[in-house]
Parts: sequence; structure tokens; C-alpha cells
Amino acid sequence: MTPSTAAPRPVAVAAGLGTLLLAIPLLALLLDVPWIELPRLLTSTESLDALRVSGVVSLVAALLSVLLGVPLAYILARTDFPGRGIIRAIVTVPLILPPVVTGVALLSGFGRRGWMGDVFGFGLPLTTVGAILAATIVSMPFLILSVEGAFRSGDGRLEKMAHSLGAGPLETFWRVSVPVVRPSIVAGAVLAWARALGEFGATITFAGSVQGVTRTLPLEVVLAYEQDPERALALSVLLLAVSLSVLFALRDRFLPSR
Repeated sequence: MTPSTAAPRPVAVAAGLGTLLLAIPLLALLLDVPWIELPRLLTSTESLDALRVSGVVSLVAALLSVLLGVPLAYILARTDFPGRGIIRAIVTVPLILPPVVTGVALLSGFGRRGWMGDVFGFGLPLTTVGAILAATIVSMPFLILSVEGAFRSGDGRLEKMAHSLGAGPLETFWRVSVPVVRPSIVAGAVLAWARALGEFGATITFAGSVQGVTRTLPLEVVLAYEQDPERALALSVLLLAVSLSVLFALRDRFLPSR
């Protein structure tokens, strides 16, 4: 559909107000940041610890999302089995469930007094593994839904051809199915990484906020805002820069070209 050259005035006014609503907080953040002090604020011990923890947590969460999410996306897209709708609902729930509720659910399942503690005698709260688990659960659905759509729209004839030439199911999946949807896997992995990097609610509820162990950048921003607002602003603009970089890298997937 070709965009019209002019919009009705009320529509244009509403669009302008919506733009201002979204833009004013970002502009205010950029104006309030002490740019001269930025290197010092970002290289403080607390900031570097949070950056290191966030790097480990987000990268491992993105890797787990790929390793576990791509097979799950393939199963949901290409196979028909009883309970598929339930599994898809389970995959989708973290997208709309408040992250704090996800954290409480993690405590019930993997806490010291939860199912994991009762069965195996240990839990994951207050550990880096716990923070990775929380980040993975909230970020993996982004990859699954992206890759599932790619598998659904893919050409199944290539897989049938591979089967006819003697390739087994696993070889066909690895050498035919996955390469075809590789761009979607990369995009989904980037989205999962960005979501894991910005995770807050489930992490603080389940893994806590232990410096150098589970305190990620978003948690450090909240803590720093009470004690050192300038450092909170510096960390916030760092996360904003990462978000804009991800949006720019994936612009072709979300901003249709004319």
C-alpha cells in the first residue's frame, strides 16, 4: 500500500503527541547525562562488575536460547503432536507474564525450598547460574517465535529432497533446515541477548542483587540511582546505546522498506 501524501489534521496531531511522549524521556536522559564524567562513571568498580556479570549472563542466556530454542521452534513448526498448543502457550507466557511473577515461579521450581531443593538438596538463588536461568527463561521466547515463523514459511521440498538422497532426520535438520533459517536464528539470538541484557524483575526476585555475582546492569542502575544518580544516568545511556544498536542492526526485519 502506497503511503498517502497527507494525513488528516487530528491524526497528525495525535501522531505528533505520541512521538513526543516517546521522545521526551529519551531526550531528557541524553541532556542529563554528565558526558564529561562518563569514562570515570563507567569504569568504577561497581559499574565494571555489573558490566562483567551482564556480559556473562546475557551471552550464556543467548547461547542457551539458540541451543534449546531452535529445536523447539522446529518441533512447533514442522510436527503435529498432542499438546502442541499447550507447549506453545508455555513458550509464549513469559512474553506477557510480569517478570516478578516469573521470578516467584523460579523460586518455587529452583529455590532452596522449592522443587529443586526438595529433590536434589540445592537451589540456584543468589548464584550466577540462577541469574542466567532467569534471563534465559524471559529471553528464549523471542528467539523461538522468530525462528518458528521462519521454519513455517520455509520450503519443505529441500528437506524432502535430502531425505530422498539418503540423509537422515538429524543430518537433514542440521545441514538443510537450519541453514535455510540462519538469518532468523541470528536475529532471534540478538533479540534474546538484548532481552537478557535488560532483564530486571525475574533476576532480582530469583537471583537477588549480589555485586559481582548476580547484580547486572539494570539492577546496578536502580541501586546507583539512590546513591549516585550520575552513575545511574551513565549506565542508562550505555543500555540505551545498546538498544539502539540492536534496533539498527535488525532494522530490515522491523522497518519494512518501500
